[in-house]
Amino acid sequence: MNVSPEPMSAKEISLRPAKETDAWVLSAIHIAAIKALPETFYTKKELLTWRNNCDKPDDSNILKRMKVETFWVAIEGDVVIGFASFIVDELIRLYVHPKYQGKSIGRALVQHFCDQAADQGIDKVITTASLYAEGFYLRLGFTAIQRAPHYLRSGVVVPVTKMSKALATNTI
Repeated sequence: MNVSPEPMSAKEISLRPAKETDAWVLSAIHIAAIKALPETFYTKKELLTWRNNCDKPDDSNILKRMKVETFWVAIEGDVVIGFASFIVDELIRLYVHPKYQGKSIGRALVQHFCDQAADQGIDKVITTASLYAEGFYLRLGFTAIQRAPHYLRSGVVVPVTKMSKALATNTI
C-alpha cells in the first residue's frame, strides 16, 4: 500500500492528509459504516444516535473537528474510501466505507497513526473501540484496558473498550 502524498494509479490505495473539501465525504463514510453494522452489540436507537441521527451527510461536525484533530484519508484513484483522525497519542475515529472494508485500509490508517506517534517519540497509543471494532484492534496488537461507558452527544450511553498499544519509538 502506497502512503505517498498523492495516488500513483487509479486502483492503488494511498493515504494523504484530509482537506476541508473532504468533510462531506467523511460524513457520508461515517454514516454508511454505521448503517452497515448489525444490531448485534448496540440497539437500533444507539446506532442511530452514533451517526448523529443523520441519514444524509453533514460536514459541519467534521469541519469543527478538523480544527483540533489530525485527519488522514485513504483514497483509491481520487475517491476517498476511509479516514482516521487522531490527536497526538489517541486515535479518535477510524471509518472505512463498507464497500472497501476487509481490504487492509483500516489497518493502513491505524499503522500510519502509530508511525506518526512513534516519530514524535510516543511509546504508547490509545483508542476507544466500539464493541464491533475490538477484535480488529486486538489483531493489530492493541490490548484491552477496560470496558467503559461512552457518552454520545445526545446523552445515550454505549459500552466501549479502552485500548492501548505499545510502540517502538523511532529515535535517531
